[in-house]
Amino acid sequence: MKKLNRELFALRTFAIAVAGVTLLSAMNDFKTSENRQFGTIDVERINVVEKDGTIKMVITNEAHFPSKGDVINSTNYHERIKRAGMLFFNEEGKECGGFIYDGAKNKEGHSAGLSLTYDQYDGDQVMQLLTTDTKKGEKRVVSSMLTFNDRAEHETQEGNQKIGDELEAIKDPNERMRKYQEYKAKGLIGSTPRILLGKTRSENNGLFLFDDNGVPRAQFSIDKDNQVKLVTYDENGAVTNTWPN
Repeated sequence: MKKLNRELFALRTFAIAVAGVTLLSAMNDFKTSENRQFGTIDVERINVVEKDGTIKMVITNEAHFPSKGDVINSTNYHERIKRAGMLFFNEEGKECGGFIYDGAKNKEGHSAGLSLTYDQYDGDQVMQLLTTDTKKGEKRVVSSMLTFNDRAEHETQEGNQKIGDELEAIKDPNERMRKYQEYKAKGLIGSTPRILLGKTRSENNGLFLFDDNGVPRAQFSIDKDNQVKLVTYDENGAVTNTWPN
């Protein structure tokens, strides 16, 4: 019996030693400075990091997309819809843009989209390449555009999250809008469209310009009937000139 116990002990010791050597060898392989070549890798998420551990890029599937409860570079994330894609981070570890996409059939038809965005420093998106494709019954609407926006001057990502949580907790829609306008007037939150290039949901293809209040001021476009239009507007959005008349 003692002999059997000694043999079992020796076998366990040998197994642990082999596992330890294998683990150390694998770790050493990953630490090597030599480039590694792979044919196919199946992975759910990749974090691209600097030597100090700062995450600079995340490539992820839908399940691992950062949302409420996740922490990246000491930032606690708010709740948002999960999508497969990529996220970009600057030298300070702040999120500065991303690429997401989706597409699936539903009971009414289908819904699909793609978005590539770049953010204002410590803020939200100032440039977006966006396409959407929705079908309900027999009607299908496809829109693709490149947009440029102005963001609030004193906006911060942390401030956006706090203000967003505060506004969401306000049940009265009129009071919520009043509070939103108050923060927007202080330059703490808000987005103003300035330039849109592409195809809108109204099926106009062209260039659309907005003033610093987000009011449409000019458009040069081709409508769904292939008619060319040049239109200008005043600060109230009323048409001032058109071509052709």
